[in-house]
Amino acid sequence: MKTKSIISDLHLKFAEKSWNDTFQLVRRCMDKSRDDSKPREPLVRCLERLHEALNVSSVSVMMSRLEMIAKQRGMGFHFTEATCYLTADLFYLEVVLLPGGGVEEVKVAPHGEAPVSSESLLQLLRSNKFAEFSMKLAGLCTHYNIPGDNEIKIKLFTSLQHLGKDLQNISHLPRAIKECDARVDMILNGRIGCLIAGKEDCPLTIQFYIGPTDVMKTSDSKIADMEPVVQAAQLIVGLSDATHTLQMTSLIPQPPQLDPQGHPVFIPLSEVQHETLPACFLLKLQPALPMFSSFVNKLSQVTDVTIPDVDLQWAPFPKLLMRSSLSTNSCGETFDEQDTMFIVPLPGEVTHSYVFPGAAWEAPAQRGAVVDSVPLTHPAHVPALLELLRHQCAINTLLSSCVTSQWAIYDLHFEVLPESDTSLSVTFHRPDIDSLAVLLVNVSGSRQLTCRLFAAGVEDPSMDEYISSVMNRCMSIPVTMRALYDKLEKIPSPSLPPVCPAATEAGDDRPAPPPVPVSSDNESATVAEPNAVPAPPSTTFSQSATGPEDNSTVPGSACYAMSVATSELLPEINASPPVNPYPFTAVGVFSHWITSNGHHPELI
Repeated sequence: MKTKSIISDLHLKFAEKSWNDTFQLVRRCMDKSRDDSKPREPLVRCLERLHEALNVSSVSVMMSRLEMIAKQRGMGFHFTEATCYLTADLFYLEVVLLPGGGVEEVKVAPHGEAPVSSESLLQLLRSNKFAEFSMKLAGLCTHYNIPGDNEIKIKLFTSLQHLGKDLQNISHLPRAIKECDARVDMILNGRIGCLIAGKEDCPLTIQFYIGPTDVMKTSDSKIADMEPVVQAAQLIVGLSDATHTLQMTSLIPQPPQLDPQGHPVFIPLSEVQHETLPACFLLKLQPALPMFSSFVNKLSQVTDVTIPDVDLQWAPFPKLLMRSSLSTNSCGETFDEQDTMFIVPLPGEVTHSYVFPGAAWEAPAQRGAVVDSVPLTHPAHVPALLELLRHQCAINTLLSSCVTSQWAIYDLHFEVLPESDTSLSVTFHRPDIDSLAVLLVNVSGSRQLTCRLFAAGVEDPSMDEYISSVMNRCMSIPVTMRALYDKLEKIPSPSLPPVCPAATEAGDDRPAPPPVPVSSDNESATVAEPNAVPAPPSTTFSQSATGPEDNSTVPGSACYAMSVATSELLPEINASPPVNPYPFTAVGVFSHWITSNGHHPELI
């Protein structure tokens, strides 16, 4: 009864009070000094609910609303007549109000610069979308959230501004045009990528890689619904354990110049105003990028600033791509516990299955980490860093083309193996004959991709050129393999030798090998290579020996497991020994596949 009496008295006391008086009362209660053990969150929530319940119909109500938003974002607030100021260390907002509580203009003023009108913030306030306005303000606070005391903040902000202006000057330097689409050409080939000037709540942004769009042109595939992802980086400042010399003025001479190699010329830091500060610039990657350990080391070699290893979680590279490409509820399934397999649907109701053998991708050289920011200290670092990032993006695009949320074993089965940090191989069963083939893919740069096919009876050099052109255009392993399959199906099958009588008696219809010429000049007989399936210059064949004394017949099957000759490999590709180094490679995968599909296991 006592509580009801108090509430009734409060109702009577404030029944004739205006809402403005109530706001003032709540604010006075919030501003009173109080013990820290008694938080004032209930009063804050009360004031927020009061604001949400009322329409903005006067200058005082709008001011009260802006003051509440400023306090929520940790900003200062003051006003003069019909103008409100929301202030932070490195910027402030100026909001000019109309007599009825409307908003005439909103300006954003970075430290040391003149205020600039913001149309997006103005429209949010005019539409009374205060929650969205508050989120925009949070973005601005993050943009200008430079660590350190006020003096260091101002110096770092000034240095960041000069770096941004230098990058803009570099982006305007003349260069050769390589793409028809001007924007795509700027993203893929520009020295600084496609530069988007910082504004409002967004810092200076560099778009430096975009996936190809040719693969998107199909209409009957799930791939057609995909949009090419633009890889970007925001230029910000962060503290570091070591001190670095940072520019406090522009390093680009006027007019800008290029050296004989086509690189921008910079004024030495020692000859211009600079500061030694416990901070560095950061390219904050959006989204974060899975990178091989070798590429992470190359980034540090360019800038001489080490990426903190404590921030990196190393894992086999396919697992990083799965985490980046797939949701947590649709992660890839495993085959034989360690090996990851995916199915990829293609146009024309064609489905491929791709396996990433776990033992091969567990090697230290094939491990990587997801990198979210790259430190730098000089504008000259940016072009070199972007080239490395583009190179890694190209590799990721190829590998990610095999990663989906579905898994199964299909007739068109492919095994993806690493050869180095910049090359891979795809092993598959040929459509024209019972034989394996290997496609080597070498990614020596973001725009330098070559393919080489190693298959018995295929000696046409134009085949490699055709596959390379398809791969460069679509940057998709499944799309390229489908095109390769179509080409191989049109090649006439090589003539097969007669059937071996011994095999026929045993119920085996395998073709017989030709007679074996034996050398009489040497006590140890030498077995000549069979010519049933002629080998191209770039291919050798390995045979399974039946015994050291049995020289009357050719050992092994008439179809031979194929391995790539070391002398024919590209320089960037590691040569593998004839013995299978992986427990789950072509022999294991395809023997399982062929047996399950009714083929003789010795055909591989």
